[in-house]
Amino acid sequence: MNHCLDNRMKNNMKIPYSIPLINEDVVNEVNDALKETGWITSGPKVLQFEKEIKNFTQSDSVICVNSWTSGAMLAMRWFGLEPGDEVIIPSYTYAATALSILNIGAKPIMVDVKDDFTIDPKKIIDKISKNTKVIMPVDIGGWPSDYKSIYEIINLNKIKNLFIPKNHIQEKLNRILIISDSAHSFGAKYMNKQIGSISDITVFSFHSVKNITTGEGGAVCLKLPNNFDIVEEERCFKNLSLNGQNKSSFEKNQIGGWRYDIIDKGLKVNMPDICAAIGIAQIRIYKETLLPERKKIFEQYDKFFKNKKWAKIPLSKNNKFESSYHLYMLRINSIDEKLRDKMISYISSKGVGVNVHYIPMPQLTLFKNLNYKISDYPITYNLYCNEITLPVYNNLTSKEIDYVCHVVEDAYLKTCN
Repeated sequence: MNHCLDNRMKNNMKIPYSIPLINEDVVNEVNDALKETGWITSGPKVLQFEKEIKNFTQSDSVICVNSWTSGAMLAMRWFGLEPGDEVIIPSYTYAATALSILNIGAKPIMVDVKDDFTIDPKKIIDKISKNTKVIMPVDIGGWPSDYKSIYEIINLNKIKNLFIPKNHIQEKLNRILIISDSAHSFGAKYMNKQIGSISDITVFSFHSVKNITTGEGGAVCLKLPNNFDIVEEERCFKNLSLNGQNKSSFEKNQIGGWRYDIIDKGLKVNMPDICAAIGIAQIRIYKETLLPERKKIFEQYDKFFKNKKWAKIPLSKNNKFESSYHLYMLRINSIDEKLRDKMISYISSKGVGVNVHYIPMPQLTLFKNLNYKISDYPITYNLYCNEITLPVYNNLTSKEIDYVCHVVEDAYLKTCN
């Protein structure tokens, strides 16, 4: 360790795990929503943000919502899920993936993952039943799931023959619906296509720690088969997001526009303009500035850790996939959960914020009480035991990254040898 770095470690540089980007452009956009348009719930800023997301993702339609969870619930509500229906998900994900299913009244069916943290298509097929209505892959850390393999499975004749539609939308699709949990993967690519233009429905998160933030928020992107009228389905989603109301508050507020109707049993999950304003300022510079900055952070971490025998770097790009560079999920070879936690304690004592993604759902009290068992998901557990997520955010400096690298290495040498 060089002398300057040694001094920094003694002085404990403070490097948070995550910081949202709040710059002058964000402040100006929010001020515009507050002072110029005079509209802070869903209105012109939301419409502008939806247009920007649609252009970026090359999806057919975008509906902004107030969280990833509400967006997933909205998609399942649109598809008509009800008690007894099943949704297949990976066992390695944040609890919101399963909670969205439980809160809509359906049942999560967990499947173990591959070594890249994404759902294992080979294990999906054994979990499909006549009750399966949705498969929800998760692009964990920003690394896309293998969508081609998943679509090949749902289009097998024996699988399509199991599907029993219960309403006109399910009849129109006539197969299992694919909803991507793409909370982490705005800007990721799969087979040279943007995430958001691949699955039937893609749901993004714009929570404060995401690549683009609106504080709290999310977006539902539609890429439905050609027999769906996308204008009609977008209007349906918008209505469902506003308590089943056929007009937004902005539309009702126009002169003479007061009359409305409630046409369905909807949710209240719309995104406010004041949140969309933050996202507008960020998405403008995402492709040219924010995403390349995150990629450079990954590259600096990779350069340091790739030749350490004790470290396994996360996947970020190959000839088929490219990450959104959301989470740097470093794995420490040949250690257990106890040693991993000791490393984290040491790293934290040196002023570096790190995280673990995620505590497996079957280890959480709610899911234990629902009879999920971690022993059924051995790869999930093995991945969790040695994973440490390092800081990645815009404006993280090369000097700070260098400090993080050496603190992690020092933590391994001091606690695992």
